[in-house]
Amino acid sequence: MSFAAMTEEECWAAMRRRDKAYDGRFIVGVLTTGIYCRPSCGARQPLRANVRFFADGAGARGAGLRPCKRCLPDDVGRDEAAVLAAIAAIKDSEEPLALADLAQRTGYSATHFQRVFTRQTGLSPAAYARALRDERARAALSDTRRVTDAIYDAGFSGPSRFYGQMEGRMGMPASAWVSGGKGTTIHWAIVPTSLGDMLVAATDKGVCRLSFAEGRDALESRFPAATLVEGGAEFAVLLKEVVDAVETPAQGFDHIPIDVKGTAFQEAVWRELRKIPAGETRSYAEIAAAVGKPGAVRAAGSANGANNVAILIPCHRVVRSNGSLGGYAYGLEIKEELLRREAK
Repeated sequence: MSFAAMTEEECWAAMRRRDKAYDGRFIVGVLTTGIYCRPSCGARQPLRANVRFFADGAGARGAGLRPCKRCLPDDVGRDEAAVLAAIAAIKDSEEPLALADLAQRTGYSATHFQRVFTRQTGLSPAAYARALRDERARAALSDTRRVTDAIYDAGFSGPSRFYGQMEGRMGMPASAWVSGGKGTTIHWAIVPTSLGDMLVAATDKGVCRLSFAEGRDALESRFPAATLVEGGAEFAVLLKEVVDAVETPAQGFDHIPIDVKGTAFQEAVWRELRKIPAGETRSYAEIAAAVGKPGAVRAAGSANGANNVAILIPCHRVVRSNGSLGGYAYGLEIKEELLRREAK
């Protein structure tokens, strides 16, 4: 959202909670001290009557203010450019890049760059590189090349490193993943609900996919070599519990097992989503702060969108800071209805 579209009340609220997600969107001018700051500045906060908001540093300087030496508000654009440059370097490099190397490329000290990168992305440079390598491995292993070639192409030093890194992080053993889920049995069904047809799929560990307006093709694309079994007596019990969770979400569904894996940051976000009580909502900023990454609001939104089991990981309970619903993968009507039911 641009500064022009924001109200002064929203700017003031963001400044009061020192919301790093708003850094770069507007500037806080303090008339009594003659300085301007980022919204997240850690300095003592002024009285509302002494504050004026600006679109950028140029506007603040035009009003006779000077930049804060504590939060360096004019460096926001530089921070973003530095992070983008580091991400490009990580993607282009065939070998892991040391933090000192990345910092030198961007002109920051290693310690400061680590903070800047983590604030922007929600991950440290090293964790980002690992997540990127994991994604490359998953993509490479889905084609028809030899597994060993795919592992090396993804950036692992060898098969043993791949298995050690990936085991237990994908909801099924890495050995099953490299063959598209071979050896894994997934029970599934499409059931009618008051919110529309719902796909439910589960391994022996728990629900691995819950979505609307999807069918068997979607499962096959995710697990092309898995054994897909429609229905089944044992699955019927779990299926009923999932349907009940959709129809009466306020009753709770923490007892339903789930089988999902993601990056460390994604899993932290999903755990926080499951902590939100029925009938309540949280903002993306609150979720980011809850996982210890207050500046990673965008990353929290991405993790929210990467949720594979709708409702059981209640991403519908996350709204924008202004209280509006925001987005939802299966349509805002479903999100609104789920929140209405839980509010009862």
